[in-house]
Amino acid sequence: MDLYLDNIIDHGQNPRNFGEPLNPADIDYEDENPFCGDHLHLTVQLDEEQRVKAVSWEGHGCTISQASASMLGEEIIGKTMDELRQFDRQALMDLLGITLSPTRLKCALLSLKVLKAGAYGLTNWPGEDEDR
Repeated sequence: MDLYLDNIIDHGQNPRNFGEPLNPADIDYEDENPFCGDHLHLTVQLDEEQRVKAVSWEGHGCTISQASASMLGEEIIGKTMDELRQFDRQALMDLLGITLSPTRLKCALLSLKVLKAGAYGLTNWPGEDEDR
């Protein structure tokens, strides 16, 4: 358990792929968690085979939110659009490796919500997001 906590703290304090939005971007989406104010803007560039070649995100929030975005960013490099669309809650929870309270779960899932919305080309989230 400590290994997972250390990994989350490391990603929260030293986020990977954090920085200015990519331009041009094949995926460009941002959203926030209205319960706590966490905010995330994600951009993704695809290569000629339609696989993720670069990821960048910026935002603010708690350590869980930031670590989740960092881990997800690392995980999706090399994936296809179909693989992005299929990436689910359990896959992200497996990356984090810890059990979260319902409030913290919302923080952790913000990055997945933003990724999925962007991968599906949404311009805004269509409603309740419990089943991302």
